[in-house]
Amino acid sequence: MVPARNALIVDDERDIRELLVLTLGRMGIRVDTAPDVASAKNLLARPSNKYDLCLTDMRLPDGSGMDLIKHLSSHHPETPVAMITAYGNVEAAVDALKFGAFDFVSKPVDLSVLRRLVEHALKLNEERRSNGTASAKLIGDCPAMAELRGKIGKLARSQAPVYISGESGTGKELVARLIHEQGPRAAGPFVPINCGAIPTELMESEFFGHKKGAFTGAHTDKEGLFQAASGGTLFLDEVAELPLHMQVKLLRVIQEKRVRPVGGQAELPIDVRILSATHKNLAELVANNTFRHDLYYRINVIELPVPPLRDRREDIPKLSEAILARLAEEMGDESPAKLSTEAIDALNNYSFPGNVRELENTLERAMALCEDGRITPSDLHLPQGEHTPGAQPYSPRVTGMMPAMPALSNGNGNGNGSAMVNGNGNEGLPEYIEQLEREAIEKALLECRYNKTKAAAQLGITFRALRYKLKKLGID
Repeated sequence: MVPARNALIVDDERDIRELLVLTLGRMGIRVDTAPDVASAKNLLARPSNKYDLCLTDMRLPDGSGMDLIKHLSSHHPETPVAMITAYGNVEAAVDALKFGAFDFVSKPVDLSVLRRLVEHALKLNEERRSNGTASAKLIGDCPAMAELRGKIGKLARSQAPVYISGESGTGKELVARLIHEQGPRAAGPFVPINCGAIPTELMESEFFGHKKGAFTGAHTDKEGLFQAASGGTLFLDEVAELPLHMQVKLLRVIQEKRVRPVGGQAELPIDVRILSATHKNLAELVANNTFRHDLYYRINVIELPVPPLRDRREDIPKLSEAILARLAEEMGDESPAKLSTEAIDALNNYSFPGNVRELENTLERAMALCEDGRITPSDLHLPQGEHTPGAQPYSPRVTGMMPAMPALSNGNGNGNGSAMVNGNGNEGLPEYIEQLEREAIEKALLECRYNKTKAAAQLGITFRALRYKLKKLGID
């Protein structure tokens, strides 16, 4: 038998209260109503009243809905609360999310949007009861990780946009997945987008979809990534890479909760939660006018920093053990490699500019090089000397170390001519140029931490050209 579910509606307009009571009643929800803050607090104070949801208007006769949101966050944190705002009042909606509201709905109330909001709120209590264990994927017992897990649990209960900040390789996508898995949208899709990996000319179609005949090659209707994430979470990774024209469109979609496919006449409602991340400093980009301040304000309702590995060195042994166990399982090996005491000390003393991703690459390489399943410091091949945060160590994902550049020769051995040969004298010009391209691309990928957009810019070619060359040269 499904337990009775209860909601509290706070609005000074009688017509609005009656509409909401009727709508929620049809969903099998018992509703109490209050016309002001004082009446709402009296209802909340009664021990017999346990609410699964509260909907409150922004403007009330004796105060603000924000006052009620703060009261609920302090005294009834188990009760999800959503704000009813005037149409287009984005600032009030953002403030409500910051103070603990899990979502908002605009007047005039769209009943389909309201029903989805209510369904998500009711799922919050189900998630709390189940007390999911997804946070176990975040390995580490240091205070910084304990704090991060706690914040993830709190943010999962909200529908507020979250901006996940941190250096490359810290695990920002994992954090986003955990927020999704522990929230009421866990049963829906989690759709990650690398904003730097989509060609600019295809970006609008990829995000919002397109209609048949909208442009050359559009042979059928195509669903966009926003529609694909319906009912779930959309994760915008490397959001700083979005061009300005897409920033404008994204801002409107987030505010209006509607998208218009390329070539379409009608806007389609969307139901997604937005999480975003980048390793760049968005505040600096806003100051430099390369990232819109209004979009920054909208996606950065709550910032969640992910600590770098060098700030939680005590977690390295446990992290390493888990990584080696996973690698062994992937290889079908029942006995994972073990780190020697000296190898653990070497890892603890290294700065890891590439963070957890670099640790994974280091251990994968060491596992392949070690003998008898015992990893020593020499197997780790850690770079010597200090590393800056921008440096990227050698990664096994690039095939081999870069060979020495062949000599240039004019046939007389003086190195000043235009003919090019290798050491054995039988390599032609096309092969030599291809080798040069390979070396330059691999070097750029290493230096840019495998951010292909950055690598293309560093090489002075377009993203599309880089993608073509990666395929042509067989570089993974």
